[in-house]
Amino acid sequence: MLKTLSRTLLRLLGWTLLEPANKPAKAVVIAYPHTSNWDFLYTMLGKATLSLDAHWVAKDSLFCWPLGVVMRGMGGIPVNRRQRTGFVEQMAAEFASRESFILALAPEGTRSLTAGWKTGFYRIALAAGVPVALACVDYARREVGVLCYLELSGDMAADIKRIAEVYAGRQGYRPQLASPIRWLD
Repeated sequence: MLKTLSRTLLRLLGWTLLEPANKPAKAVVIAYPHTSNWDFLYTMLGKATLSLDAHWVAKDSLFCWPLGVVMRGMGGIPVNRRQRTGFVEQMAAEFASRESFILALAPEGTRSLTAGWKTGFYRIALAAGVPVALACVDYARREVGVLCYLELSGDMAADIKRIAEVYAGRQGYRPQLASPIRWLD
C-alpha cells in the first residue's frame, strides 16, 4: 500500500521514477546532488516506490530525542562526522553479515557547497565488494531514483570520471550548491 501511495504521490507531483533493471541485493547508494532539505521528501517517496529497504546516513545531531526514534525507524544511521569512528569498517562488516543491505549517503556529506566529494562511500563499496548505485533527485527533469549500478574498478580517478559522466546535466533544487564531482584532497 505504501508503494502504491508513494508512486501515486510522485505522479501527482509530476515526478518520474528512475528504476534500472537488475537491482542487486547489496549496494552503496550515493545521492547527488544533495542541495536541499526537500531532497529528503522525494528520496523517501522514491525509496518507498522502489521498495528499497535502504538504510541512510545522516549527521548524529539529527538523531536527538524524539526525532531520533523516527529517523532510526525510517532506516537512519547516525554518523559522528567530528571524529574518526571506524565507520567504513563498521559498514563493511554490516554488508558482510547480511544477505541484503542497501546503504545510502550523500558523497558531499552536506547540503552546502564543498570543494568535492568525500571518499567514504567509495571505500565502503570497495571493502564490501558491492556496486555503487548512482541515485538522484533531478529537479530540472523532475526525476527521482537510481540512474545505474556501477561496479568500481579500484582506480579512483577513472571511477570518479565515470560517475561524473552519469551525473552530467543532473540538477539539484539549488544548483549553485552542487559540489563538483571530484575527490577532496
